[in-house]
Amino acid sequence: MAFFKSVAAISRLRSRVGQQSTLANSVRWLQTQTSNNTDLFSELKEIVPEHQERVKKLKKEYGNAELGKITADMVLGGMRGMTALLWLGSAVDPDEGIRFRGMTIPDCQKTLPGAFPGGEPLPEAVLWLLLTGKIPSKEQVDSLAQELRSRATIPDYAYKAIDALPVSAHAMTQFTTGVMALQVQSEFQKAYEGGIAKARYWEPTYEDSLNLIARLPSIAAYIYRRKYKDGKIIPMDDSLDYGANYAHMLGFDDPEMLEFMRLYISIHSDHEGGNVSSHTAHLVASPLSDPYLAFAAALNGLAGPLHGLANQEVLRWIRSIVAEFGTPDISTEQLSDYIHKTLNSGQVVPGYGHGVLRKTDPRYTCQREFALKHLPNDPLFQLVSKIKEVVPPILTKLGKVKNPWPNVDAHSGVLLNYYGLTEESYYTVLFGVSRSIGVGPQLIWDRALGLALERPKSVTLEKLEALCGKSS
Repeated sequence: MAFFKSVAAISRLRSRVGQQSTLANSVRWLQTQTSNNTDLFSELKEIVPEHQERVKKLKKEYGNAELGKITADMVLGGMRGMTALLWLGSAVDPDEGIRFRGMTIPDCQKTLPGAFPGGEPLPEAVLWLLLTGKIPSKEQVDSLAQELRSRATIPDYAYKAIDALPVSAHAMTQFTTGVMALQVQSEFQKAYEGGIAKARYWEPTYEDSLNLIARLPSIAAYIYRRKYKDGKIIPMDDSLDYGANYAHMLGFDDPEMLEFMRLYISIHSDHEGGNVSSHTAHLVASPLSDPYLAFAAALNGLAGPLHGLANQEVLRWIRSIVAEFGTPDISTEQLSDYIHKTLNSGQVVPGYGHGVLRKTDPRYTCQREFALKHLPNDPLFQLVSKIKEVVPPILTKLGKVKNPWPNVDAHSGVLLNYYGLTEESYYTVLFGVSRSIGVGPQLIWDRALGLALERPKSVTLEKLEALCGKSS
């Protein structure tokens, strides 16, 4: 059962686009990829034909190249580690962590435009980077921010669809409902029914994706205010950027919270294509379902406890520690006892471990650096720091965990809690808004490159047993 063994083909492809193995060189390559277009669609229209030719060349010259082999563990383990998806925006290295178009998170923080010099990357800058592979100028980012604001009008029936649900409904249920209501305005659906040429599928997909990205903060903020703040809605502020506007509509105007929201959205935007939410969007879009349908499905995957719901589980677990001892100021011995108590009860330590990473998640690290800068004396932050000291040695000693280090979810809840967003059942909605900035660009490229309907081969248990017997 060989599955694409020859990595030489991919190496040749990488050399063609000039990506180098070192971080400095990858950033240098990106810095040379600039343009004067302030309109994102015009920029994309210039680079789509080149990528289409690259895919044609790959199919023609390397269609039979092998990239590895499939094992029974992969089949039984949720296809983990199986190279089977094309994803342009980002890649996760087990040792280095996430790279957005070749750039690490620290690179993005240093290179991408912020709201002010030295500030965190603007989500609009991350969107431009993920879609084009180029580092945008501040002028391009400002232009995109204005375009997103112009697309952010929400039809009344979307709010009415949400209002039809009880206020007690989980925030993610309300969020998915709002996205499905927006689907009524799908440009892709209209274009497809009108007979658009396949080569132009990406154009209405672009319209849908940007409209969706633009409208999500208003929908998400409406749900927050409806569920937790007696329905008192805060309108959009046309002077604010994407992340700051979202925080503002939620009801937060502390400049530090606005800056954290920019960072939060940026680092949660993309995490290659194999995670549940990203893969679900790609899968559902592969039979030409429009971006609204695809993203609503992605949100339903994100709502699972083993994916996006993990961040609320972390804060609840941390609060349970405080409740147990009556204070967050506890000794490492007390914390160690509580961690063993958690593990002995058959539970996991939330926020630790990762399906791909084998080191501390860089998304955890940048949030820790933010906390060290802005809230070093916060008791819950100090507890999070102590947890990082105590948990990895315990998990390592157990010998059953491949990655005992903290992931992105181990930190975000404490920061949100510090700035006043204490409703942890809403946290996955924040994740969902962020993930649109990674999923949207990929759906556009799926259409531009004509990627096929996803249809992996399944086997019965009897067939798998027979295949394993044959291979042995």
